[in-house]
Amino acid sequence: MTVDSTAGAPKRASGTRRKRGPSRPGSVAAEPGLVQLLTPEGERIEHPDFSLETTPEELRPIYRDLVLVRRFDAEATALQRQGELGLWASLLGQEAAQVGSGRAMRPGDYAFPTYREHGVAWCKGVDPLNLLGMFRGVNHGGWDPNEKNFHLYTIVIGSQTLHATGYAMGITRDGSDDAVIAYFGDGASSQGDVSEAFTFASVYNAPVVFFCQNNQWAISEPTEKQTRVPLYQRASGFGFPGIRVDGNDVLACLAVTRWALDHARSGNGPVLVEAFTYRMGAHTTSDDPSRYRLSEELEEWRLKDPIERLKAHLARQGWADQEFLDSVEAESEQLARRVREGVRTMPDPSPRAIFEHVYAEGHALVDEERAEYEAYAASFADAEKGAR
Repeated sequence: MTVDSTAGAPKRASGTRRKRGPSRPGSVAAEPGLVQLLTPEGERIEHPDFSLETTPEELRPIYRDLVLVRRFDAEATALQRQGELGLWASLLGQEAAQVGSGRAMRPGDYAFPTYREHGVAWCKGVDPLNLLGMFRGVNHGGWDPNEKNFHLYTIVIGSQTLHATGYAMGITRDGSDDAVIAYFGDGASSQGDVSEAFTFASVYNAPVVFFCQNNQWAISEPTEKQTRVPLYQRASGFGFPGIRVDGNDVLACLAVTRWALDHARSGNGPVLVEAFTYRMGAHTTSDDPSRYRLSEELEEWRLKDPIERLKAHLARQGWADQEFLDSVEAESEQLARRVREGVRTMPDPSPRAIFEHVYAEGHALVDEERAEYEAYAASFADAEKGAR
């Protein structure tokens, strides 16, 4: 595996913008250094370092994953617009990076997400309604991380990379052959926590894969404001491999992440994977991306849609007929309906529930605060009774 060095990287003139992606939108040829197995047109190509044998029995479920994850995400956005969710962080455009890496994991591998890894959550068996309960404000996640091997969403930018590294160091001492994957974005790469995680993982040879979804916008800041070199090249400075993969190519993401996890679990230390993709929607539903990026850029990336390219490949191979495609579409609508009905019928938690899981056992300060709150809440009932 060749690790590109950052030494001698060409300098750009001040104020210029680095061109994103291939020179011609939707072109067959991949950008130099970008691992790609499936072109935007759905043509299967080979890569000398990352081979992947595929069958229709393997690819049809992956196509189903992509379609259902996107439909769920669209429904969540609609629910937020209708006032049913407080906020939503869409993954639109990043489905291949998440499903490809999610399906590369073994059952024992543990994932540490940000707040946008809905596709990885799907691959790890987390019910979408549990994700939505958190964004509705009725639970704190609602799934058992140790049952799913999928940690709770992390809102603090970049901190999950340290959690993942510590967990990876721990399972090494346990003698496990599992691996860990930490998800973060291009914006988080500027956080000190990420650099600290890289240092610890490298020095302690931790079996962790750092999976950076470079969707090219840290809210309104483009990647060129975060780094002067491609993000994957940062790994060489910490002493481990870095790989850039086409993040809209689900097959390349699957192959590269599978290799990276096996590399890590085999005692070879960490790997940085940069999935070069694009955030098609807003950073969250509180954001307006039209204020800071060009529509031409959005249209260029529409030609690289991860679902359409896999669909085109299945059609080329004769591995998916119209009946299959229609059945997946029908299933996606059933999922959307279940999500829509489930969110609207979620019970509100008791206000007292906030005190119940602060400590494993009783705590004097929490007991005091609970009593104060209960007295405060009871005063409203007394006032209402007196007004009658």
